[in-house]
Amino acid sequence: MATLGLVVHEGREAAVAQADELARRLSAEGHEVRRLGGAGDADGLDLVVSLGGDGSILRAVHLLDGRAVPVLGVNFGQLGYLTACEPDDVEASIGRVLRGEHAIEERMMLRVDVHRADGDHAGGDHGLNELVVERTGHTIRLGVWFDGSFFTSYAADGLIVATPTGSTAYAFSARGPIVDALHRSLQLTPVSAHMLFDRTLVLGPQTEIALEVLGDRPATCTVDGREVAPLGEGDRVVCTSSDRAARLVAFGERQFERVLKAKFGLEDR
Repeated sequence: MATLGLVVHEGREAAVAQADELARRLSAEGHEVRRLGGAGDADGLDLVVSLGGDGSILRAVHLLDGRAVPVLGVNFGQLGYLTACEPDDVEASIGRVLRGEHAIEERMMLRVDVHRADGDHAGGDHGLNELVVERTGHTIRLGVWFDGSFFTSYAADGLIVATPTGSTAYAFSARGPIVDALHRSLQLTPVSAHMLFDRTLVLGPQTEIALEVLGDRPATCTVDGREVAPLGEGDRVVCTSSDRAARLVAFGERQFERVLKAKFGLEDR
């Protein structure tokens, strides 16, 4: 018998109803089922089932806190870049995973640390999609260092450091490139840059990227939509690839390519 964790989008009634039914049926079959609410609930899990959209999968990965547990995404959103099955298929899909009839896509993650101007460590996090340093009021100026060497400064609404998985999230809306989700790289994309150089930079996965707030206009640091710390003059955010990886369940044809075709109307071309 297996131990399964459920991460549910509580704002979607259909997802909540299916989670309740899944818990009842799986428990009747002898499995242990937990509704995950904190990282401590994730010990000893064999599988996490995420019922929602891509945001629910991001939450599941965060709750796992580095544990090498596969995540099966059930799409209660729109297209769902990260999900592996639709609600009607969830019980069959769980059965396939428990029988080992599935693949695992290991997705690159980010490690982020925030350092105050006086050198104090102000927090850190790991993320699957992106780090964002963004204005809280007026346009901000951010200095950028690569592996300890100064590159340039940006006047912009913010800067995004995305993984390939995150290239189809916030970075995409800021005109960043679409990157194959299994590739390993970091993409630095400015948000509404007030300068001629506004292109995405695609960097090696081991590059250490440091972003420093220049001037007295405040900013904020978020990872996968979670606020890590407010930022002031001289504060620095350091980002590189994490030693963690998100393990997403996949079946058959690659989901990434299928969703791209559907989203951009490429099926009939």
